[in-house]
Formats: sequence, structure tokens, C-alpha cells
Amino acid sequence: MIEVFTDGACRGNPGPGGWAALIRRDGVERVYAGAEAQTTNNQMELMAAIQGLEQLDPQAVVSLTTDSQYVRQGITQWIHGWKRNGWQTSQRKPVKNRELWQRLDSVVAALQVEWHWVKGHSGHRENELVDEAANAAIDAMKAAP
Repeated sequence: MIEVFTDGACRGNPGPGGWAALIRRDGVERVYAGAEAQTTNNQMELMAAIQGLEQLDPQAVVSLTTDSQYVRQGITQWIHGWKRNGWQTSQRKPVKNRELWQRLDSVVAALQVEWHWVKGHSGHRENELVDEAANAAIDAMKAAP
């Protein structure tokens, strides 16, 4: 099983944001990270999961851990109703971040993913690493000429 740990960060909401994914495969860890100048925390949480999963081969068996209930509940529960309702919420409003949800749904369809939640900033080693990497990506983006 491949383990993926993800986190998003945002300074201001909206504001500059970063995402990071740590992938552990056969005991080897690799971190992927990126940033955007103007985004939201939820968008970065989604992007972390998307980017992490997009690194994997189709049919991979994956355990993904996130500190975002928005991502975990969205992909395991809410998305089914959104799709049935033409990408509208139960209140008949457009689903926020629809394009990112559709991208995540597409990548998840090719994999076998178990979704796990961990409390953020609670000392969980991998969650702390991806939080640091997401924030470092923001710093690097802001420092770039």
C-alpha cells in the first residue's frame, strides 16, 4: 500500500497559498509542493490531494491522510449528491471549487483510495512535514523575482 499525506495552507483566505503531499512507497518518502498567489485554504487542501494522487500509477492501492474534513467528507460523502444534482448543493447552489472536485474525482476513479483524517497541528509527524512544506512553498513563491 502506498501512503499519501496531504496539507494545504493559506495566508489570508483568500490569499497566497501552498499545498504539499508526502508519498511513502516501500519506505521511501518524497514530498511534492507548490503554491499559488491568490487562492483559498480549501482549494489548497484539494490541490494537495490531487497532486499527491496524480503522482501514482493507475490501480494503485492508497492510504491518504488529510487534516481536512472538507476534503475527506467531500470525496467520500458529499460528491455523490453533487453529481446527482448536476454539481449543485442540497440548497441548489453551485458547488464551490467544482473544477477541483471534478479533477479529484477523476484521479480517484483510477485508484483504490482509503481516506483518513488526522487533527492538524497535533504533532502527527507526516502532517507536520506537509504543513511545513506547504508553507515553505508559499515563502519560495513570495521570494521569487
